Amino acid sequence: MDIKSLATQLIMSKIGGANDSGAAASALDDLVGGDKGFDLGDIVGQFTGSGGDLASKAKSWLGDGSNDSISPAQLQDAIGGDKIEAFAAKLGIGKEEASSSLSQILPELIDKSSQGGNLLDSVGGAKGLAGLASKFFK
Repeated sequence: MDIKSLATQLIMSKIGGANDSGAAASALDDLVGGDKGFDLGDIVGQFTGSGGDLASKAKSWLGDGSNDSISPAQLQDAIGGDKIEAFAAKLGIGKEEASSSLSQILPELIDKSSQGGNLLDSVGGAKGLAGLASKFFK
């Protein structure tokens, strides 16, 4: 199982409208990377590139310490309301529900996919992915 599959499962478990794994995966592709496909590095870059408070929040998710929270409004500002709307539409939920859920999911996903500030370096083969999966679904 790869990180995109884990992200899809996390979306499906946290957002009630995400009953279709194909729709959840497609919504994630559009939200996190677009034409390049699923890329958590791209979304982290959006946060860190904005500077200020959002950049420090993203760095907290990458680090090994506690994670700063992000509000749904901050998430919309960083990612773009149009992307959030498209994500919500694919899952059959409202924009506000999508923003609220993503403000909880993305920090957790980025945190669990990084160690020591290096995104995805902590995942090593099938054993590493199995350990990562266990962190998500405790």
